[in-house]
Amino acid sequence: MEDEGDDKPYVCPKCGHACARLLILMMHMKTHPAKTRYSCPDCSYTSTSSSNLVKHKRMHTGVKPYSCSECSYACTSSSVLKKHMRVHSGERPYSCTVCSRTFSQPSHIKQHMKTHTGEDLHSCTVCGYAGTTSSNLKRHMRTHSGEKPFSCTECSYTTTTSSSLKNHARTHSGEKPYHCTECDHTCTQLSNLKVHMKTHTGEKPYSCTECSYAGAQLSNLKAHMKTHTAEMEGSGSE
Repeated sequence: MEDEGDDKPYVCPKCGHACARLLILMMHMKTHPAKTRYSCPDCSYTSTSSSNLVKHKRMHTGVKPYSCSECSYACTSSSVLKKHMRVHSGERPYSCTVCSRTFSQPSHIKQHMKTHTGEDLHSCTVCGYAGTTSSNLKRHMRTHSGEKPFSCTECSYTTTTSSSLKNHARTHSGEKPYHCTECDHTCTQLSNLKVHMKTHTGEKPYSCTECSYAGAQLSNLKAHMKTHTAEMEGSGSE
């Protein structure tokens, strides 16, 4: 008959070694090496996944194997490319629970929520503007200073933001990366695509205060309002 001390209920999942006490098993487990970590030879980055290391190393090599089929954009991972494709499709899967705004990226909605909570807002010292990031405030301050640090290499155009310059550059290149999902219409800017989509939905959010006219674009409403101005000027001259 075996002694009670021979009972060893605690078994090591790594090698099958059995122990009589949990404390002894925990001490035994330390003899096994920790989970393999893969280290980057160029920096201090480490990961337990070899595939993550492969993706990381592209930051050093500059290799961008994932290319957009709609424009010249290229990136290091398929997940980043998936996010980029939303600029072409107009997909905005992230919705604010407080208001009706939608966003294409989770980071964008996270910043937007600060406008509701007031958390970590960056305030302008000149006017009442408050931005969700310091970079937003920096861009805003240029409206006061008049600074336009971004210049077009093709003409004399200058602007306050890199995104505005990128949009402007398409007037020279002819690139129209935003595609309508309902027809073959293409646009140089996402805002233009949004306006175009209203021709399919029938949405006319801009209403005249003088009559029942409603337009899909603000510019259309402004043009329409001139008909009332002309009528008023005409009646005044009689």
